[in-house]
Amino acid sequence: MAEHILLVEQPSDWKPEFPHLSVVTARDYLASDDYSAGKQLRVINLCRSYRYLSIGYYCSLLAEARGHKVIPTVRTMQDLSSRDIYNLSTEELNAQAQKSLARCKGGLVPTAYELTMFVGHCGVNELEPLARRIFETFRCPILRVEFRLQGTWRIGAIKTLPISGLSAEQEGAFFAALERYLSQPWRQPRARLTYKYDLAILHNPDEELPPSNPKALERFVRVGKALGVNVELIQRRDYGRLAEYDALLIRETTQIGHHTFRFAKKADREGMAVIDDPDSILRCTNKVYLAELLEANRVPRPKTLILRREILLDAEAEIAYPIVVKIPEGSFSRGVFKAGDHVELQRIAAKLFKQSDLILAQEYLYTEFDWRIGILGRQPLYACKYFMSESHWQIVRHDGDGHHEEGLFETVAIDTVPAAVVRVALKAANLIGNGLYGVDAKVTGQGPVVIEVNDNPNLDAGIEDKILGDDLYRAIIGELVARLDRRRCGAR
Repeated sequence: MAEHILLVEQPSDWKPEFPHLSVVTARDYLASDDYSAGKQLRVINLCRSYRYLSIGYYCSLLAEARGHKVIPTVRTMQDLSSRDIYNLSTEELNAQAQKSLARCKGGLVPTAYELTMFVGHCGVNELEPLARRIFETFRCPILRVEFRLQGTWRIGAIKTLPISGLSAEQEGAFFAALERYLSQPWRQPRARLTYKYDLAILHNPDEELPPSNPKALERFVRVGKALGVNVELIQRRDYGRLAEYDALLIRETTQIGHHTFRFAKKADREGMAVIDDPDSILRCTNKVYLAELLEANRVPRPKTLILRREILLDAEAEIAYPIVVKIPEGSFSRGVFKAGDHVELQRIAAKLFKQSDLILAQEYLYTEFDWRIGILGRQPLYACKYFMSESHWQIVRHDGDGHHEEGLFETVAIDTVPAAVVRVALKAANLIGNGLYGVDAKVTGQGPVVIEVNDNPNLDAGIEDKILGDDLYRAIIGELVARLDRRRCGAR
C-alpha cells in the first residue's frame, strides 16, 4: 500500500486526466478495513468541505484516531472555521504579509489582494515565503487568502477550496505543487513503518555553541531506534513538515521571537509531545521572570535587583562591587558582565539598556565551579561540575574577536551530589514545569544558591552522558514516549 493517500468526496472529483496517484474516496476510507488503525499512512484530505461534522471533518477525525498523519487536522479545520479563531494565529503572518506585499508591485490593487495557495506554494516568486509561512500555520492543501490594506497589509479572510472548484490553470499549479510535496525525502524510506513513533530533533549544524554535539545527536538516533522510535534530525527549513512527527526535541539554543520558539508553539498546538515546551522557554529564557519567580518562592539565590535606567544606582546601595550585570535574555555566559566600579557599571548598563528596558544586577559569588543538575520530569537525571575557564570568572569566556574558551568539567553520579544542592535544584525546576531543565547552582558558606534554570541544557556526548552513557538518551526519549502513550490512552 502506498505510504500516502489522497481522499476525495466523490469519484468524479478526480478527473480522468488527473495524475495517477493513490486516490481513495471518503466512503472507502471510512468503511474499509484496508485503512484501519495500525497502518501508518500519510493522508491528504481533499474533501469538498471541512465544516464541523461533514464527511471531510470525519475523515480527518478518524485519520487521527487511527494514528494516520493527515492534513488538514481537525484542529486546523477548527482554526479555519472562524475569523475570530484564526485571527489569534495571524500576528506573525501579518508582519510577513506587510513585508512581502509592500515589495510586490505587479497586480496589487490599492486596498485588497487575493492569493491562492497549493500546499504552501502560490506561483508568485516574491510571495512564496509568505505562502510557506501560511501553510506552516494552517496546513491545508488548498487555501485562498484575502489581504486587506488597513494602514498595513493584514490577512482579512482565509478560506479553504475544494479541488472540484479549481480552474484548469489552477489544477496544473496544484498538481505541480502536490508533486513537490509528495516527493519530499521522508516519503521514501519504507523502514519507518516499523516504528511506534516519529521523533523530530531540531538542530542547527552551523551553531557555534549548540546544546548537543554531533555525537550526542547520533546517539539520540541510535537509542531511539532501539526503543522503537524513529528519530530524524530536522532543521529550520523543515518547519512545514513538523506535524508529520509525533514528538519534538529541541537541540538548538532557544530564544523568544526565534524559530525555535515557533517550532515549540506549533508542536504544542499540534498536540505533539515537546521538549522544550513553549511555556518552559518563556519562563527560563527571561532572567527577569526567573528572578521574580525564585524570589516569590523563596528559592535561595544571589542577591538580585531588577533595574531600570532611573534606578540604576540602586545597585551600588544594595550590592557590593564587583556587581554582575545581565541582559534578561542570554545563554552560554553571553550577555553577562562584571562591573568592578561605578564607571564600569554605568558603561555596561548604558550598553545593555539599548537592548532591554530592564536589566539585572546580581551579587558576585566566585566559586571554582558551578553545579549543573539535570532535571527531567521532576526527577534528577545527571550532575556535572562546570569549572570556570582559565583565568576568568565565567564558565565560557567570550573574546572580542568572536572566539570563546570553555572551562573544564567533571561529571558525577547524581547520588554523590550534596543533598542540599539536588533539593534546591528540584525546587527551582519544579516551578517551571515537568520538562527537561539544567539548574545552575553555587555552594556558598550559607549553603547552595540557584543561579538560573535553563530550559535547553547541554547534552553533549562525552560530558553530560559520561556517567549514564546511553541511559541519558534513553531517559529523555522514554519521557517523550511515556507522554505519547498517555495521550493515546486519553490521559495527560
